[in-house]
This record gives sequence, C-alpha cells and structure tokens, in this order.
Amino acid sequence: MIGFYDYTVILTYMSFSSSVCGIFFSVTGHFHWAVFCLALSGLLDMFDGKVARTKKNRSDDEKHFGIQIDSLSDIVCFGVFPIILCYELGMRHTYSILLLIFYGLAGLIRLAYFNVMEEKRQKETNDNRKYYQGLPITSIAVALPLLFLMEPYCLDSFILLLHLLILAIGILFITNFQFRKPTNRELTILVSVVTIAVLRMLFLWKGGPVR
Repeated sequence: MIGFYDYTVILTYMSFSSSVCGIFFSVTGHFHWAVFCLALSGLLDMFDGKVARTKKNRSDDEKHFGIQIDSLSDIVCFGVFPIILCYELGMRHTYSILLLIFYGLAGLIRLAYFNVMEEKRQKETNDNRKYYQGLPITSIAVALPLLFLMEPYCLDSFILLLHLLILAIGILFITNFQFRKPTNRELTILVSVVTIAVLRMLFLWKGGPVR
C-alpha cells in the first residue's frame, strides 16, 4: 500500500471524515449537524501537528507527507465544505457564488504558499513555528459556527453577515501579516468555548433545518 500509516495522521483523517459527513448534512438541510462537523474538524486539526511532533524518529518523507496530507485535507475541510455549507445556508446569488469562488481560491493559494514556506523553514530549523503568515484557513471552523450560533439574534441580517464574514476571511487568507500561534492555554480556552457553544446548540435544537 502506498502512503504512510501511523498515528501521526489519525487526527487529519478524522477531520477529513467529519467534513465529508458535514457536506452530506449540508446538502440534506441538517445545518446544525453540519456546523457541528465543521467545528469538530477544526478542533481535530488544532491538535494534529502536536500529535505528529510527538514522533521523534519521523523520516523526511514522513514529514513531507504529513505537510501535504494536512493541506489536502484542509482544502476540503475548510475550503470546499464551508463553500457548500454557505451556499446551502443562502449564498445563492451570482455575487454570492463569485464571493465563494474567491474564498476558495484564497484558501487554496494560502495553503500552497504555506507548503512551500514550511518545507523551506523545516530545512533551516527544527524549531516549532511561532507565527502564521496570513490567517490560517482553519479560522473558518471557529468564525462560521460562532456566527451560526448568533443567527437567532441577527434577525434578517444573518445572510449579509455571512457574506461579510466570507469576504473578510478570504482577504485575510492572502494578506501578508504575522498571526501569532495560540499558546496551549489559549488553545484550550478556544477549544472549550467552541465545543460548549456547539454542543449547547445541538442540545437545544428541537426541530429540523433552520431554514
């Protein structure tokens, strides 16, 4: 069998599988579960790098495979999946579709650039990365669920806010600025807030699709 099979890529595969389930939930109108899958994919992705670094004897091929498989998974989980979810949530006008295309392209460009720069960085140092260049593509897994949770309070402005969110995040994907990686404490707080919020949404949900 081709590929590398060890525990360092398990979370990446779980994140990918969650997003595929989320796509199915999106196209069948089960938006609460779709948003849950997006948040879950984001939570899993937050820790895949930490898990991979626990294996000290990884070969260069295994390291490069990890970089590639992570980015290929990310473009599905945080690129294609959010596009489908946003389309099903109501971004169906011509300008909406153009905006979603821009978001997808920006995410794709950001991931390709990350791959090039990360391989270069790993040849120069073994230190962990302290800053991201541009907004990480996984940010959508936090921003979109939080906006979705605020939908009952947005009245008729939810779709407008959804458009603005996708535009802003797409621009930040390809904007050249340094974004500090969260510390373990900050990551724990972020994970806890998103997890509690999404679980609360699922437990309070009594009916079918929201729209």
